Amino acid sequence: MSAPVSEMLREYQEYVLAYRLRRAVGGRVTPQGEQLSLAGYAALRLERQDLARRLVREGLDPGRMRRLDALSDQLMFGFWLNPSEVAAFLRAAIREGGHPALGHPAAFAALLTPAERARLGEVGVAQVCAHHLACFALAAPMMDPDGLQAAWQRIEATRPPLFLDELSA
Repeated sequence: MSAPVSEMLREYQEYVLAYRLRRAVGGRVTPQGEQLSLAGYAALRLERQDLARRLVREGLDPGRMRRLDALSDQLMFGFWLNPSEVAAFLRAAIREGGHPALGHPAAFAALLTPAERARLGEVGVAQVCAHHLACFALAAPMMDPDGLQAAWQRIEATRPPLFLDELSA
């Protein structure tokens, strides 16, 4: 059973925002290569999905396992909702000197294009910022398990709509 199209588009949207944030932080967290188009992302996502299925069914040789890991890294798969990924990113971002977008809604909003901000409106921009900044809270519950429930509640309560320029062209 495949995910609805809106979920797949949301996954791409999350990739783009992670890409923009990592590029803004710079240094060692800067993504390799150019930002993928929706079609490019979809093609690599299908390849990753095929490798993951094969891993479950038959195992993978070391070369294919490295490819699966490389695709996961390139697609920033799970970047926003995986506590260990969030924690690793925040540690690396802090080593790079941090960035205002890691804690300030206005700085995070600056990652959006003018057209995206206009499409979302003031309330929508606030929701997008609140959602993604809430995702950073996933790193803390690794030390405070009770905080995980509260973090997930904030994330779900602020789930943004689809809004990227790349999705409305």
